[in-house]
Amino acid sequence: VQLVESGGGLVQAGESLTLSCAATGFSTDDYAVGWVRQAPGKEREGVAFITYSDHTTDYSDSVKGRFTIYSDNAEKMVYLQMDSLKSEDTAVYYCAANDFLTAQSMSVIEEHDYWGRGTQVTVSS
Repeated sequence: VQLVESGGGLVQAGESLTLSCAATGFSTDDYAVGWVRQAPGKEREGVAFITYSDHTTDYSDSVKGRFTIYSDNAEKMVYLQMDSLKSEDTAVYYCAANDFLTAQSMSVIEEHDYWGRGTQVTVSS
């Protein structure tokens, strides 16, 4: 399995940014993909998750209503649309995945089977 993120950058507060994750190599269709972020000096936080098979989603309270996770299964891509960005959204964003889990199940655990290398998102106020 390989997860490769792209799309990070520097934006102003209130602006939008879309992250992409190329998620390839899964041996079944039974898995979930999520975005986990880590800000300097803070613990990792899972913010958005999607079940590959039925596109069900789950979000942390900190991003609900502002972020949208969606996927293009044919292209093996998972996206994170981030709107109304705040300075506290500044972090390294990692794409992560778990075999045999749903979005809801993945959202309550911290151990993930696969990780990308991360992409930096910086929101200036």
